[in-house]
Amino acid sequence: MESEKIRRIAEILVDYSTEIKPEDRVLIETSSLAKPLALEIFKQCLERGAYTWINVHFPEEKYFWYKYAKEHQLTWFPEHRMEEIKRADVYVGIRATSNTKMLTNIPSEKITLWEKTLKPIVDWRIEKTRWVIFYYPTEAMAQEAEMSLEELEDFVYNACNINWEELREKMLKLKDLLERTEKVRIVGENTDLFFSIKGRKAVVDDGKHNMPGGEVFTSVIENSVEGRIMFEFPIIYEGKEIDGIILKFKQGMVVDYHADKNLDLLEKILNTDSGARRVGEFGIGINPKINRYIKNAIFDEKIGGTIHIALGRGYPETLSQNESAIHIDLIKDLRKDGEIYFDDVLVFKNGKWVGIE
Repeated sequence: MESEKIRRIAEILVDYSTEIKPEDRVLIETSSLAKPLALEIFKQCLERGAYTWINVHFPEEKYFWYKYAKEHQLTWFPEHRMEEIKRADVYVGIRATSNTKMLTNIPSEKITLWEKTLKPIVDWRIEKTRWVIFYYPTEAMAQEAEMSLEELEDFVYNACNINWEELREKMLKLKDLLERTEKVRIVGENTDLFFSIKGRKAVVDDGKHNMPGGEVFTSVIENSVEGRIMFEFPIIYEGKEIDGIILKFKQGMVVDYHADKNLDLLEKILNTDSGARRVGEFGIGINPKINRYIKNAIFDEKIGGTIHIALGRGYPETLSQNESAIHIDLIKDLRKDGEIYFDDVLVFKNGKWVGIE
């Protein structure tokens, strides 16, 4: 990525997303592949008077961990990592991989077990720090997105370098509408889904936690989800693709499910724990610069004209009561033959919002 674009991305993450101040304690966690951006963020944090340190991971590190770690290691709680996150005011996570399929042949049970072990650390980071996650463009990510690296770099940069204040105003209108709504209905191809969001809080993702931002999300009344929904896009779970997903809900629980590809993995995800079959999040994508699917949820859930539901853990700020070791977003494309109703009133049709845009 060009040096000027790296400088600008770092500036957005430091000054806008996390608002670094003098004497903030800033943990930068990065892949060695993202060295140029990590060092630019490090430099800018120092210039702003923060106490800053970098944890560097190697792209193959996660593969070796899952391949060779035994059960007693996967259930070992890393106290040093918990202590480190407790001492950080700010967390900047820069993700970058050399192989998006690296974990394809790793047993999913090992991944799930480690995620359960790390849950207290993830919860602390989400609830107690100012944090942001950014995916640094790599050749592997570009290949997955079916782009050249240059095309991906431009796509990522354009999705981040927008007028966030202007987009925030639009999202605040949608937030207000969600918080005044009791019943939601989603209609589309092979989809007719109902649920209640009565009394729940909506949150505007304007790039303060994930960069790029561009979604408004809330939680659902946990036992209210009824109906059927089909997802046009696959989910990528630790390097494995699950495609052709259809879920059927009754009294808030997934009671039937289908996938054209990796059905057994979907079943294992749903059986992670008691909260994995419930919806922890209902989100709406509204980033105008993200208009295509690139197999990366941080971007894909922001596609304008889509909605997503997350199975598993909900966010406390939305008043979700669902607990789980997982949080997996599934994206529904409503840009063609899609409708959303709030309290039986049509508010969205075929990619356009009524009275919001």
